[in-house]
Amino acid sequence: MVSLQSSKFNGISDDLKNILDANMDEAPARRRAREAFKDTQLSIDHCLFKIPTQGLKMDEWYEKNLRGLEIFCKTWVPESSPPKALICYCHGYGDTSTFFFEGMYLSAGIARKLASAGFGVCAMDYPGFGLSDGLHGYIESFDGLVNDVIEHYSKIKEKPEFRMRPCFLFGQSMGGAVALKMHLKQPDAWNGAILLAPMCKIADELYPPFILTQILITLAKTVYNVIVYKDKPRLKTAVEMLHATDEIAGRLEEVSFPLLILHGEADQVTDPSISKALYEKASSKDKKLNLYKDSFHALLEGEPDDVIFHVFDDIISWLNDHSMIIETTQN
Repeated sequence: MVSLQSSKFNGISDDLKNILDANMDEAPARRRAREAFKDTQLSIDHCLFKIPTQGLKMDEWYEKNLRGLEIFCKTWVPESSPPKALICYCHGYGDTSTFFFEGMYLSAGIARKLASAGFGVCAMDYPGFGLSDGLHGYIESFDGLVNDVIEHYSKIKEKPEFRMRPCFLFGQSMGGAVALKMHLKQPDAWNGAILLAPMCKIADELYPPFILTQILITLAKTVYNVIVYKDKPRLKTAVEMLHATDEIAGRLEEVSFPLLILHGEADQVTDPSISKALYEKASSKDKKLNLYKDSFHALLEGEPDDVIFHVFDDIISWLNDHSMIIETTQN
């Protein structure tokens, strides 16, 4: 019997089916699947996978963090000019840094679009997600996860090519909660953030945790991302996300850095009203909220091409303006 996972792909060999249907609780199995399906995923018909990649330099590596976990890391920078700024990506629950964000090698994803606009971009897979060590989809401590991200991006910011550049966070869905927690822990460390459908509070109707797991199932339905966590959500992960978003919701007034918040008005995964509350309560004097009519949760992946590129234009315009302001101030 072919599993639900391998049944997503038509015409693949038995060897590939075996790789895909293997238990992916640990990182080695996820890494094998990523390597085995690179070519298959390149054939996906999506605008993010069709953007030219000439003129970009990409590096990827693994490094052990302070907890002894091997973390997958990647950077994208323009080849011909210094980056205007550094963008550090915080991925969502149903995502990794190696699918829509990366665009799978030869095609372009979110990172390559931003790098093509002149920005340096870095990403990592959180412990337990994507290609990094850790039990798949398991968050033992949301605070610990945030500390892991701070540890890695603090090192990236010290690289010579980024040391004097403005630094922005880019948080998508659960990654929005990660970015906000990073800011609350380090209020002066970042020059601003782009938050895409941020999960900065769980709506009251999604309590208790077993109801939230239904939302996590929806978030994990990135059909062709072979290494995304698609099993039944782990209860501890749901509880940690509830606690983290409760804390953030109680501290929205402490959000003080420049903000660009983008949200689809028809989003049924993260509530657009929560983004409105963040916009209204944040103490930042430089904040902007863009709501997209009839659009859903995945603004950069699941919408028609014209909407996706409209959202990109808004992001790149904001980044250009804020990079210029910071550089002018520094000079």
